[in-house]
Formats: sequence, C-alpha cells, structure tokens
Amino acid sequence: MSINLNPYLSFRGEARQAMEFYESVFGGTLTSSTFAEFGMSSDPAEADLVMHAQLVTPAGLILMGSDVPSSMPYTVGDNISVSLSGDEDDEVLSGWFAALAEGGEITLPLEKAPWGDSFGQLTDRFGIHWLVNIGGTAA
Repeated sequence: MSINLNPYLSFRGEARQAMEFYESVFGGTLTSSTFAEFGMSSDPAEADLVMHAQLVTPAGLILMGSDVPSSMPYTVGDNISVSLSGDEDDEVLSGWFAALAEGGEITLPLEKAPWGDSFGQLTDRFGIHWLVNIGGTAA
C-alpha cells in the first residue's frame, strides 16, 4: 500500500505559470491536465485552465496545484489544501475521510470522479481543507 500526503496549491488562472516556476526551482517532472481534457469546464473561457498539475522532484517531493474556476470561491491566503492519495486501500483512506469530516464540512462527497478514481473534499473542524483521492476504486 502506498499513501502520499502533500500540499495542494490553488490559483486563479496562474496555476500553469506557478507550477512551471516551481519546476524551475525544484527540478523534476511536471505533468498537468486541463478542465477541457476531462470535460469539466462549464465556462469555455476556462477550458484550458489547469484542473490538476503535479510536480515530482528528484528529491522525492510532490507538489500539486490547480486553477480554481470563477464559479468557486477563491481567497489568497486560504488557497492551500492537504492532499491524501493512495492507490490500493479504499478502507483506510475512506475511513480517514470520514474521520476528518466529523465536526467539519464535506464540500464534495467521496465518489467516483471523471478520471476513474474516487475523490472527495472536506474542511475539517479546524478549518483545514483536505482532498482525498483513492486510485483504482469504483466507489
């Protein structure tokens, strides 16, 4: 079982530039996908914005980021989340999702996502934003 815990940065139209900057600082391999690639764009002007980017550095660091669509709230200073992701153990990650949600607010239920994994978002009772992605599941 492999589970990762890493920062997830949010931007308003600058994710591509920011992630390319971090790639120039830390090195490594940057991959990204747009909202259009997953059919997730409700505004054609935002189709080419970054839905998900991931930088994996030679030192083993993982930094993720995305653009926040204009239909969603965005506040500078409140634009970082913690990402929990794994590829095998649905029970562990879904259990952590449920435990983190206690006393908090689920903003997106843990369910099958367009990219094939299970995905959910929540804000815990301390105001920390969490993203949970369980690879290879069929929730």
